[in-house]
Amino acid sequence: MNKTELTNKIAESAGLSKVDAKKALEAALEIITDAVKAGDKVSLIGFGTFSTSVRPARQGKNPRTGESITIPEKTLVKFKAGSDLA
Repeated sequence: MNKTELTNKIAESAGLSKVDAKKALEAALEIITDAVKAGDKVSLIGFGTFSTSVRPARQGKNPRTGESITIPEKTLVKFKAGSDLA
């Protein structure tokens, strides 16, 4: 299912126009994105939880040359499915 199909399903299910459903979906996604970028955890009971974790810097090797390189620290987004999805 893509974003357009999801918007259509939301409009049908909630009795909204497609324009209003699209605005609601985009607003919800923007709020979730901003919260996760800020390092907050977003829990939607029954659906799941969005959170972040930090993968520390580490040493790696360039496979072509065998040279040792430093892989920088990276922030990852995690999603843990809730009970209704399992």
